Amino acid sequence: MHLWSIILAAGQGKRLPEIKQKKQFLTWRDRPLYWHSARTFSHVPQIKGIVFVFPEEEREAEKKIISKLYSREDPGVEYRVVAGGRERRLSSLHGLQALPPECTHVLIHDAARPFVGARLINRVISALEQGAQGVVPGLAVTDTIKQTAGSKLLTLPRNTLYSIQTPQGFDKKTILEAHKKYMNQSIPITDDASLLEENGGEVQLVGGEPENRKITHSRDLLLLQEPKDLHFRSCIGWGYDVHRFAPGKPMKLGGIPIANGPEVLAHSDGDVLIHALIDAILGCLGHGDIGELYPDTDPALTDICSGILLREVLTTARKNCLTLDHLDLTIITQTPKIGPWKNQIKKNLVSLLEIEPERINLKATTEEKLGFTGRKEGIKAVAQVLGHFESNPDPT
Repeated sequence: MHLWSIILAAGQGKRLPEIKQKKQFLTWRDRPLYWHSARTFSHVPQIKGIVFVFPEEEREAEKKIISKLYSREDPGVEYRVVAGGRERRLSSLHGLQALPPECTHVLIHDAARPFVGARLINRVISALEQGAQGVVPGLAVTDTIKQTAGSKLLTLPRNTLYSIQTPQGFDKKTILEAHKKYMNQSIPITDDASLLEENGGEVQLVGGEPENRKITHSRDLLLLQEPKDLHFRSCIGWGYDVHRFAPGKPMKLGGIPIANGPEVLAHSDGDVLIHALIDAILGCLGHGDIGELYPDTDPALTDICSGILLREVLTTARKNCLTLDHLDLTIITQTPKIGPWKNQIKKNLVSLLEIEPERINLKATTEEKLGFTGRKEGIKAVAQVLGHFESNPDPT
């Protein structure tokens, strides 16, 4: 499966007339709204590239902005920028037509959902890998829903209703054919899965996430506001991890493959540096350790990218109002030499953590041929994190 994603950012924002710019270009945490989804997609290993779809009049300006963001953060996936159409399904079609020939599957996502998580994305991808033509994430409706029928109201069976989210996943050929077939027809289509259904295709439902909110109405803008008048509580977390050298997994450090490095024995991808960092963040949170949260007895975690685990822990940190102020990281190994890789590792960690480069200090050392690392039997890493919690002041 050769997978790309499309981020639809070509809407006109008519339901938010009170803001002076289109909502997909709103700034949150110093980045455009659409960029937050792009970051998350870029950290999912199966995704090879991203197509950004913008309004024709903003395409060139946003293309320059994306170029600067890529040079600053380097998400590590290919990207393309295209102009959208006068309505959503035409924008989707333009995005689909921009995909490379080798692409077999695609995720289509609304830029107005900047809080999408890697776990949700992987649920959609997993269903595609198992052969689904189309996949949508959804949340069960909790309110009673009524339908108007002339002067009467009809109550719909709540247990059969779901609120549908994005990203929606598709076999590229199948969804592209559906889009082309109905391109000039006036039919009520509100998402890409509706076109597939209209064309007789099957769509599979997977669990959505409440956090995957869409910025639609004025009240949703509150989700983008940073809290004011906060109290702060500092914290320190410390993490340690070790992996044995043995035939197993190619070495990765900080999400970067280390060419010609010794293989490591591990249940996940064996990224000792990210594992130590996760433990340090969990130390700040008081949430135990990585082994409790992601046990090596869980078959679903076999070969999982440690960057995905880090993103999940960072989501938990944000929910608990934890800000990472400074990270001091040390890799301890006799082999390989870390110097040639330090800049790449740090740059990737900056992207994963979404913080400024000056907040991360990365070091490497040997143990003068002493101990198991000195005998070239394994590698270890330690991480110390300084952070603070934000909380609203007690009104009493």
